Amino acid sequence: MRVANAEQALEILSDDDVIWCQSMAATPYKLLQGLAEVALQRRNMTLLQLHTEHSEVLSDPALQGHLRQRAFFVGKSTRSAVNEGLADYVPIFLSEIPKLFRSGEQPLDAVLIQVSAPDAHGNCSLGISVEATRAALQVAKKVIAWVNPMMPRTHGDSFIHVGQIDRYFEEAAPMPIHERPAQSKITTRIGERVAELIDDGDCLQMGIGAIPDATLACLGHHKDLGIHTEMFSDGVLPLVASGVINNSRKRKHRGRIVTTFAMGSQQLYDFVDDNPQCAFLDVEYTNDTSVIRQNKQVMAINSALQVDVTGQVCADSIGTKVYSGVGGQMDFVRGASLSEGGRSVIALPATACGGKVSRITSLLAPGAGVVTTRAHVHYVVTEYGVANLRAKSLTERATALIHIAAPQFREQLAREARDDWGLQVHI
Repeated sequence: MRVANAEQALEILSDDDVIWCQSMAATPYKLLQGLAEVALQRRNMTLLQLHTEHSEVLSDPALQGHLRQRAFFVGKSTRSAVNEGLADYVPIFLSEIPKLFRSGEQPLDAVLIQVSAPDAHGNCSLGISVEATRAALQVAKKVIAWVNPMMPRTHGDSFIHVGQIDRYFEEAAPMPIHERPAQSKITTRIGERVAELIDDGDCLQMGIGAIPDATLACLGHHKDLGIHTEMFSDGVLPLVASGVINNSRKRKHRGRIVTTFAMGSQQLYDFVDDNPQCAFLDVEYTNDTSVIRQNKQVMAINSALQVDVTGQVCADSIGTKVYSGVGGQMDFVRGASLSEGGRSVIALPATACGGKVSRITSLLAPGAGVVTTRAHVHYVVTEYGVANLRAKSLTERATALIHIAAPQFREQLAREARDDWGLQVHI
């Protein structure tokens, strides 16, 4: 049923409802703004989500007892609330969230979505973010939608018929734009080093940010690259236009870019709009290691906040302070390692805080979460070099990682490796 505004659409929510919110750049933030008002008339509602855009209003302390956020991935909008105890963080592999819904382990009462206008057949599209929302739509009792004519119409697992929507309102608004981050000498050098590890015919997984963009900028002379990823951004567009990325050697979905969401500029959104070259698929599928491994030469490129000298990777927290989430890093690190000729890379600047802190450490900070274990790590890359940890002993790992740490920290790291781990490291 069509209604006039978000508040009217949300009136069907009840006390104690558990609600899933479509996430990333497709966040139905107009509905979330209305939810902040409607929730004050309800009790004990829970909002499940990944990273959301323009949702800061839901962190208002006045909503305590009315609505609590439960984040499977923490972003700018929820970071303070989670770390202040006003919201909850659930560590989980991104690929497993749809399983929670489909199995009934995580009951759902309602789903909030942002979709494109219906086509001639009444089909709307989830647009630039399918992720776990496809699974949520299959099990939830109530579907509430913001129909946005400016949402790109994407292909894949994104379609929902307007007749399956219980209440919706229509309003045009631009998609959230994520500008490409400025490059520095450090990110450029890291990108160059990562690019040296990429071969013709590789099937790439990489995220958003300066390091992925710097890497992609170095691939202009490569051939027949493919994309099977959980997300992509603007850095792939020049390589698609030049034919470097053509997906011709993929075994799964040959000729198509496979993703579950996209985030970036309006140019990116225009590229995916009604483009059958791009398949936006359920994240339980895109991030399934048994699917990932079927492509040859999968190259998974991810980042980290901290890596210890044995290869443990912290990517979701700074000590006890949650920063992001587990996401799909392990899904792709493991999938790549099982792929024929596959590899994985953890790429990060050697330092933080303006060079005052080494990101390569003897021990992870107290409370830091291990997202990727030392047994899974292959390459670690900083601006100072490449460390190959595959099948290496603890001593060999520490030696290799200290050699790619910032020079001013190497002697200290060697001492700490001996004191903390009993490793005889020579630099």
